[in-house]
Amino acid sequence: METALKFILLTPAQQVAETDASYVSVAGESGDFGVLPGHMAMVSTLRPGGIVAVTGPGGIITSYTVSSGVAEVSPQGVTILAESATAIPA
Repeated sequence: METALKFILLTPAQQVAETDASYVSVAGESGDFGVLPGHMAMVSTLRPGGIVAVTGPGGIITSYTVSSGVAEVSPQGVTILAESATAIPA
């Protein structure tokens, strides 16, 4: 079983983040959902103004506010394509 997944957060203007993660919480339009390594493949629209939280190396959690867009989930990772994204200070 895999122990990490790749997290990528993109906007039309830039790549906001790319890191390994042990867990990602995504603000889907139909509700929040969590992603662990090996998660089944799926696509979800994002809830405008929702929070995406990434548990990265060392258990450090980084959070982002995202606008409309989509999340693509595969067993290897999560790619977020958002109209805009802002890091939330820790």
